Amino acid sequence: MRKSPIVPLLAAMAVGSLLGATAPACVVRALNSFGGTFSQFIKFIVPLIIVGLVTPAIAEAGRGAGRMLLTTIALAYASTLLAGAFGFGVAETVLPRIVSGPVAAPDAAKSFPAYFVLNIPPVMSVVTATAVAFVFGLSMAVNECPAMMRAFGEIRRIVSHAIAKSVVPLLPVYVLAVVADLTARGALAQICGPGVKIVATAVATTWLVLAVQFTIAGIIARRNPLKALWTMLPAYFTGLGCCSSAATIPVTLRQTKANGVGEETANLVIPLCANIHLAGSIAKITVFSAGFLLLAGGTLDAGAFAEYILLLSVLAVAAPGVPGGMVLAAAPVAESAIGLAPEYYAILMAAYLAIDGVGTACNLTGDGAIAMIIDRLNRRRRPGV
Repeated sequence: MRKSPIVPLLAAMAVGSLLGATAPACVVRALNSFGGTFSQFIKFIVPLIIVGLVTPAIAEAGRGAGRMLLTTIALAYASTLLAGAFGFGVAETVLPRIVSGPVAAPDAAKSFPAYFVLNIPPVMSVVTATAVAFVFGLSMAVNECPAMMRAFGEIRRIVSHAIAKSVVPLLPVYVLAVVADLTARGALAQICGPGVKIVATAVATTWLVLAVQFTIAGIIARRNPLKALWTMLPAYFTGLGCCSSAATIPVTLRQTKANGVGEETANLVIPLCANIHLAGSIAKITVFSAGFLLLAGGTLDAGAFAEYILLLSVLAVAAPGVPGGMVLAAAPVAESAIGLAPEYYAILMAAYLAIDGVGTACNLTGDGAIAMIIDRLNRRRRPGV
């Protein structure tokens, strides 16, 4: 079970607000030096996350893949993509009506430039890293490459350790630095009100995603979607509390079988989808990104968000193995694809992680809908069923 990040993040935001309001300019500038350097480090490590975590995940998913396995992978990925598109549709329809921007136009009289920022160029771009992951992952899935699998297994361990021991512990300090700067510039107060509306929209979007998933699953499986969703609620609330799809697998498995899904199908689909199906997380981060982009004075371009969602769906493969992996890996993608400034993305990260359980609960509950569809498809293939 993952420890909830909400306490350190709230503490970081409170301390950052206090320092921004009371500390001298030299303190804010020093914090900006750390924040700028840490932002560079995030951009550096994200391609390593993709290569180190996505590559072996693709290889392991593809080895010995049967029809049901391949169908599950395809359906989970399609669900994740469509959830992101749905999230953008909700954001484009709702957020411009309730969120106005920009709210934090820079004031030349209130500028706190960093003393220094270490430039840490990434070894490759995010798109290049994604291509490398697919080429090597699919090649290892098709060919017997035990040495390469062991090598990428070690790379995965190294990258996961680096994230767990360096990036994740420093995230609250990074949020503190960004909040201190925004407070000192008088921008934070303007963000808080619209930020609450963005969070509420994101939560409601995950509920709508579940409603759509179970409506489709109910039609295909010929079952009552409301009853099926009601049966999955214990899994939803367990995931909401523990913020981990993997830790909730026993409950998700039990409730999926209670929905009439065969044991063979449930035993394959639920553990697999816990690692590759992140529809709720994608929908939530898409709404957050759209909302904070509006706050920054940007526009919601469908083409840019299509690229963003496609890349997020690939990054989602690595997310289950890393606490906060999805929102962390998406940082440079948000800047390059949709133009979201790092300071706004830092606040987005804090909000996203503070309600991390909402996305997780949607992910694992939706696993039950996918299992219903796969079970129905398998029954159709069996003679006499």
